[in-house]
Amino acid sequence: MVNIGRIPAKWAALTPERDAIVDVPTGRRTNWRTLDERVRRLANGLRGTGDGGLGLAQGDRVAILAKNAIEYQELYYAAGRAGLVAQPLNWRLGTAELGRIVTDASPKALLASDEWLDTAKELQAAVDVPHWLQYGDGGDGSYEELIARSSPDEPEWSSRVGDDDPFFILYTGGTTGESKGALHSHKSAAFGMWNQTVAERIVPTDVYMLTGQMYHIPVVLSMNYMRHGCPLVLMNFEARTALEIIEAERVSAFLGITTMLNWMMAVPGFSQFDISSLRNIQYGGGPMPSAVVKAALEHFPCTLIQGYGQTEGTTMCFLSQEDHTDAVRGIHPERLRSCGREGFVTSVRVVDPDGVPVPKDGRTAGQIVVRSEANMLGYLNRPDLTAQTLHDGWMWTGDIATWDADSYVFIVDRAKDMIISGGENIYSVQVEEAVNAHPSVLECAVIGVPDDEWGESVKAFVVLKPDTTATEAEIIETARSLLASYQKPRSVEFVDALPKAPTGKILKRTLREPYWAERDRSV
Repeated sequence: MVNIGRIPAKWAALTPERDAIVDVPTGRRTNWRTLDERVRRLANGLRGTGDGGLGLAQGDRVAILAKNAIEYQELYYAAGRAGLVAQPLNWRLGTAELGRIVTDASPKALLASDEWLDTAKELQAAVDVPHWLQYGDGGDGSYEELIARSSPDEPEWSSRVGDDDPFFILYTGGTTGESKGALHSHKSAAFGMWNQTVAERIVPTDVYMLTGQMYHIPVVLSMNYMRHGCPLVLMNFEARTALEIIEAERVSAFLGITTMLNWMMAVPGFSQFDISSLRNIQYGGGPMPSAVVKAALEHFPCTLIQGYGQTEGTTMCFLSQEDHTDAVRGIHPERLRSCGREGFVTSVRVVDPDGVPVPKDGRTAGQIVVRSEANMLGYLNRPDLTAQTLHDGWMWTGDIATWDADSYVFIVDRAKDMIISGGENIYSVQVEEAVNAHPSVLECAVIGVPDDEWGESVKAFVVLKPDTTATEAEIIETARSLLASYQKPRSVEFVDALPKAPTGKILKRTLREPYWAERDRSV
């Protein structure tokens, strides 16, 4: 029975003194022996009923509001070890949205770092969570007290949970803009890890740097390196800092986005950094322009791969190391616009509305569907959406694509007009709702337009109510007050009317065409 929470136990036995986690922002390091003991104590503290334990039951959710930290990883493993479900919270969201997410999942405990205590206090006043814990120098010490008073023995539940038992839940707006919790099991995480192991060609000597946040699905990638006994290096991304960390910690692999690599290559004195330890860089969030691929292969002493995935299905397709090097040599250069082919433990098809595969002609579009043990169990509390997404053994991604004779998949659109900017998913429905909060707005439509730095940026088309006025700055400020900063429009165009179909549906493709006519909108 696979239980992801037992990863620290394996390596505490094999390499107890080797670094398990290097927490760069706080300057802390922990080895496998220490990590495993703290995970055991935390698991016992969360579920135990004596000695001040919280008495949680199998399947209960435990939420966490924090940036990447050792404690964050401890909670993932302790939840897995104790049969609980880790629920990471996106700290970039507003308190109201966080409140809706917490209410939906009903966690029995919420852990907050000292950086987010004000947000936690607002949540505490608005939602019913029985247990609140804090960590960090500015906190009340409740997290460390729970660990200190709990037993270091192996949790009695760890041998009885795993495989199809829920392990973590990540909330995503999906393509509808509606927050919903994608529930993953130990098995789905493990199969996602196998996909990554083969694609990234992981070796035990690797050192992995996590550039994203643990509330995103790439946390599975970082735990996979730990599953191989490799150290995990935590950071909050900044280009120069990333180069310094690669040099200091001899990092061999990380996941980035095009923007991150561009920023790193633009750091003054780039060539002075010793990044010779790098073995492989994976990127996501959409295809990388061929010029950037060529520059990256010239600047970084390693291979590149692209991973295509979703919160619901971890990583599903890969554009291999050889595909990248071949493309820049002129061998199938068009494949740089694709997201590659199906992963090792995943079957991918491009199908028509009836589920019949479309021709592999590179022209006929259909929806990407995925069959894999790495797919989520379903959406928490949403059997209706689960049934729409998972049926007949396949997950319907909502992504529209073509595929060629060699099964390379080329995404041509996102169902429901999701925007990807700087690697973050932005849902037009949410942005439109915020823009519509301005009293002068009659109606609006939000699309993604090309942005050389961010991939896409958010643009709003606004129709004003008769006899009213508004400026671009006012519209953006209204949206900013209701959204995370990265979600707000970066530009606003005032129009007399929006293009519509006879049914009254706004034709966003018509709005996009002038911006994307000469470019590939592959995401």
